[in-house]
Amino acid sequence: MSSLFTVATTEFKRMFFSPLAWSILAILQFVLALMFLVLVQDFITLIQPQTAGIENPPGVTDTIVSALFLWAGIIMLAVMPILTMRSIAEERSNGTFSLLRSAPISMTEIVLGKFFGLMMFVFIMIGLVSLMPLSLSLGTSLDWGKFLAAILGLSLLLASFAAAGIFISSLTNQPIIAAISSFGLLLVLVVLYISGKSETTGSELFVYLSHFGHFLPFLEGIFQSGDLAYYLLFICGFLILTIRKLDNERL
Repeated sequence: MSSLFTVATTEFKRMFFSPLAWSILAILQFVLALMFLVLVQDFITLIQPQTAGIENPPGVTDTIVSALFLWAGIIMLAVMPILTMRSIAEERSNGTFSLLRSAPISMTEIVLGKFFGLMMFVFIMIGLVSLMPLSLSLGTSLDWGKFLAAILGLSLLLASFAAAGIFISSLTNQPIIAAISSFGLLLVLVVLYISGKSETTGSELFVYLSHFGHFLPFLEGIFQSGDLAYYLLFICGFLILTIRKLDNERL
């Protein structure tokens, strides 16, 4: 356990040794802050006047918070492959992964350490994004159940992105190829959802196989054990594949 913690903290610190992590956090906050302000403006000028006479109108949680977390998930679809390409592919390219692989620790600890190190960065990003909806509680009331469900859903979505990206990163020693391949895999899952919702090619199976088919219920405040099981199986499946791949290389 101490070795896993060491790998995780080292991976987390290594991300901030270069300007990449700082730049990603800054750009994400800037883009999402602009979207947040636009959503607030639309709620005040468009949605609120139109729903003034409706009983139980949609509140800020439905119209602003859920939309903000949805956009955060869409943007991270492109950002996460840039982060995961550094996990293994970049270390192979730099020649440092051989040293890590020769250390007296199991490959399970190495893979899980890299995964949890990356998730530390993800939780910082989610925490910063969550501060924007929290500011609304100063002037209005939030649906805390939906808010917490949205945080949980985004965390599971990004964890699944991270697990898939780490596996793709273990297949090559070229970081750019790892990033493009990871983005391609995640994009296929988005296309499955769009295809599943299409009037001509609609399919419940496609929706079920897609990340966003399980992410959107969380934004509506709906917690289903099936959605949780999907993400846990997806994450564990790709982490196990990564461990097996690297174990075979070590042997």
